Parts: sequence; C-alpha cells; structure tokens
Amino acid sequence: MNLRERMQPDAAVDWLRVREDFPILRRSIHGKPLVYLDSANTAQKPRQVIEAVDRFYREHNANVSRAVHQLGEEATALYEGARDKLAAFLGASHRDEIVLTSGTTMATNLVAYSYALPRLKAGDAIVVTTMEHHANIVPWQLVCGRAGAHLKVAPITESGELVVEKFVELLTPEVKLAGVVHVSNVLGTVNPVKRLARECRKRGIPLLVDGSQAAPHLALDVKSIGCDFYVITGHKMCGPTGTGALWARRELLETMPPFFGGGEMIREVKFSGTTFADPPHKFEAGTPNTAGFAGLAAAVDYLQGIGMANIAARERELLDCATRRLNDVPGLRIIGHAPDKAAVISFLIDGVHAHDLATLLDQEGVAVRSGHHCAHPLMQFYGVAATCRVSLAFWNTEAEIDALVEAISRARELLA
Repeated sequence: MNLRERMQPDAAVDWLRVREDFPILRRSIHGKPLVYLDSANTAQKPRQVIEAVDRFYREHNANVSRAVHQLGEEATALYEGARDKLAAFLGASHRDEIVLTSGTTMATNLVAYSYALPRLKAGDAIVVTTMEHHANIVPWQLVCGRAGAHLKVAPITESGELVVEKFVELLTPEVKLAGVVHVSNVLGTVNPVKRLARECRKRGIPLLVDGSQAAPHLALDVKSIGCDFYVITGHKMCGPTGTGALWARRELLETMPPFFGGGEMIREVKFSGTTFADPPHKFEAGTPNTAGFAGLAAAVDYLQGIGMANIAARERELLDCATRRLNDVPGLRIIGHAPDKAAVISFLIDGVHAHDLATLLDQEGVAVRSGHHCAHPLMQFYGVAATCRVSLAFWNTEAEIDALVEAISRARELLA
C-alpha cells in the first residue's frame, strides 16, 4: 500500500482554523508575513502544546517517581501519561515497550550501545541505506569501530527510491542489524518498511526504522510494519524539543543492558553491585524532561484530534501544488521523484548557491532549510554540496506556496 492509498480522510477539516492554533505564524520577519516551510527541521507548536508546558510549570512542577506528595504524583502521572499516548500512537502492544528519550538520536544510540554493540564481533556488519540521516549512520559507525564490524550500504536510484532488491541482497549471515529511514528528510521518499521488515525477519535480522519524518505525517502501527525498533522525535511532531521515544519489542528490551546509569533506573544499589529496574525504566536514568513530555502528550492529542489521515491528505495536496509551481520555475531542479513521497521538496537553481537563495528568501519572510540536511552521503550521491529544502505541514497554505515562488523569482533577479 503506497502513501496515496493510505490517505483516507475521515472528516472535513477547516485548515484555516487549524492554522490559528499556531501563534508563531502571526509573526512578521523582516517586515513580511512569516512563511514557515521548514517543518522537517522542526515543527511549529500549537497553543495546546505551549499551554501544556506552561501549565506543568505553573501547577504541577515536581520530579517524577521520587516523592509521595501531590505534586510528585501529578508530575509522574503526566510523564507516564505521555508513555501511554505514545504507545497508542505507535500501535504498541504494551506501554512498557516505549522508552522515553530525548529524541531519535538518543533512541538510536540506545539501540546501538545496548543492543548492537554486545552482539557485534569482528567481521560482522550493519546494513543502512544511502538516504539515511547522520543519526542513523554515525551511531552504527561508532559501535562497528569498537567491535571491528563494518557498514554495508544499500543503494538508491536517481529518482530517490531505495533499490529494495539490493537491500535484500545485503542481508547476509554476518549482518546483525539493519537500519532504514521511514521517510527521507531530504527526498521525502517513503520507504517500503513493511516489506523490508518482512525480509529482515526471514533472516533473523532485527530492523530499526527511523520514524522522525514519518510520525508527524503518517498513521503508524509498529505491529503492522513488523520491525523490531522504531524511533521518533517529539519536536518534529509539534511537541517540545528534547523529547522522543524508542519503541522496541518487549523481549528485546528485556535482554538489553542499560545504556547509561544513574537514579530512577534501579531497584537496588549496593557497592557490591546494582539490580536494575524492568524495562522501560532501566533505560531512563536521571531526571527527565517532564514538562516536555507533558507537551508531547498534548501534541499527540492534537495530531490525533485532527486525524492522521486528514493530515496526510492535506499535505499531499500541498506537495502536489508546490511541485507543480516549482517545476514551472526556470532553471529549478527538484531532487527526488519517488512516487511514494511525503511533503518534502529539495531543489537547486542553476547558478545559485543554496545558502544564497535561502538567505534572500528569508529577507522575504520565507523560511526554508539550506545545507546538507545531516545527509552528507546522500549529497555525495547526487554530486551536490547542498540543496534548498521546502518541507510542508498541514497548516501551510497554497498562498504560502505562491509567496515562495514569488520570493524565488525576486531572489533570482537579485542574483542574476
């Protein structure tokens, strides 16, 4: 099932009213209305999330699981409530399969050091793809370096699609884990993670899926995907920074040693040794970002209140509109044309450096990302140093796409 087939909106949504939930969208930048087209970098926050964080500090501020007083119980309830909401959002079988982390990077490192490293030996391998974010490359390089293992890289096509057959060919007996991005942060490509998980499972190879760019846009069900680990980051799904989660099969979590140690992740500490708490708490040492998770719980409620199918359908409309409009710009080259694609467009304009264009667009109030997007190997594949990237969200409008194209035209005149 591709992205278009997954989009079955279940209700009419007043998108202009939804837009009013985002206070920052009323800002002016350099005297121009803000046109925010950088949601793949970080999503803006609706007032419901902002109010949840504010309310935590005004009414509930205390540390979690360390006090029997009322505030401590309220803080713990909010923190654990976020775990419940994320479990439902991801389709987990049990809340204890959700480890609360500071984001995707932390969650991936947890798997790298707690699951992969103890199992790797010289000559082993981990499979990734050419389109991975650095957060799904560097942790594996670090643990491979310690163990004498190596990375194997599955190729992509010029259009930005994973060559699935080549990925499968790489799943040889020395491979101990595979990692793949669900949605590329540069290309927008939606990878066939269900098929990849099935192929990995046939060979007894665990699969980690990086869901950073999928969680804000698609309805997720980790049981249906069939992977072993799924990682998400809160700030890309309208939640606060410093929040995220690892979902993992419970039987895997039970076999994994703690990644780092401290308070809250223990049953008993003696100088002769420590007995650790059960998962997921044995992976959650220290004081968490409780206010952030109160905000992330509100973000999950907000997204589900709109409906993920509605969000996906709206963003597909915006992607189609933006693609048509940008294709009409002379000298503009879009990178990535996968048929199953999320609302991300990376592009270049002949003779114009991506950073120069982004700077001039900012002067028009239009915020886009320029650079390598934490995907150096992908830039190298396309033979470019950087691209401009437009990443759309459900609160964007067709008028903002028009403003983008008009701003590009003015920038080209200045750079001519």
